[in-house]
Amino acid sequence: MKNPSNSSKVLSLFLLVVLLGTSSCKKIEDLLTFQVNDSSSFMIPASGLLNTTVLSLPGATVSSSSSGTYSANNTSADYVQDVTLDRLALTVTDPAGQNFDFLKSVKIYIASDNQGTNKTLLASLDPVPTGQTAITLTPSGAKLDLYLRSGSYSLFTDVTLAQPVRQNTTVRADSRFNVKAKLK
Repeated sequence: MKNPSNSSKVLSLFLLVVLLGTSSCKKIEDLLTFQVNDSSSFMIPASGLLNTTVLSLPGATVSSSSSGTYSANNTSADYVQDVTLDRLALTVTDPAGQNFDFLKSVKIYIASDNQGTNKTLLASLDPVPTGQTAITLTPSGAKLDLYLRSGSYSLFTDVTLAQPVRQNTTVRADSRFNVKAKLK
């Protein structure tokens, strides 16, 4: 007959090993998951255009912080496996006091070049809430590895106007990407 205390010890040891193994895997997984934060600005030109007019703005090149972030996380662009947009916020920076009431909807696309030959929807918002000087768009869920492997990418913006834009309006786009990568 087996000694019950030995069975308890074996079971306790087994549970301890499983717990430690799970904890170690989580730590490794955390090392391979991090965020890249980028910021850029673009201008929506003044126009006397009527409501529901769609403006396609030229591409704005973003110098990404991805290379430095990869290095800080002991990896490189070659080891990136999965990039998705976590958050994209737009803030009116000029003129002071301007809000997004002139917009009905907004779509932002990402491309690896300034010509937009491989544009992918990054995020959108429809309808744009009134009275806001800052808005958060809904991420598209697209896989974005290609775009964050190089040191820069371009953003293209399509806006549908709710009313004419009375003066040039500068907007800052703050993006946060979730990245999964292997260690170098």
